[in-house]
Amino acid sequence: MNKAELITQIADRTNVTKKQAEDMIEAFEDIVTATLVAGSEVVLAGFGAFSSKTRKPRAGVNPQNPTQKIQIPAVTVPKFKAGKGLKDALKKTSPGAAPAATV
Repeated sequence: MNKAELITQIADRTNVTKKQAEDMIEAFEDIVTATLVAGSEVVLAGFGAFSSKTRKPRAGVNPQNPTQKIQIPAVTVPKFKAGKGLKDALKKTSPGAAPAATV
């Protein structure tokens, strides 16, 4: 699903226009981005948590010249941790999942 399809589904489910749904998605993106830039996290109970993580600087290898060592600087990256509700929903639909035991 891409952004346009998501906007269409939100508009259909909430009985709003596609423009209003697009504004909601853009507001969500802006709020999450600003919160992560500020160093906080966004937690949606049952769905998951968006946070930022700083990767430490490390030594690496130049992919164009593997004999050359390079220093990779520290960088802050976004992180998403799935919540219990999302994990449970995926477990129920996974193709290799064993059927639930009944008593």
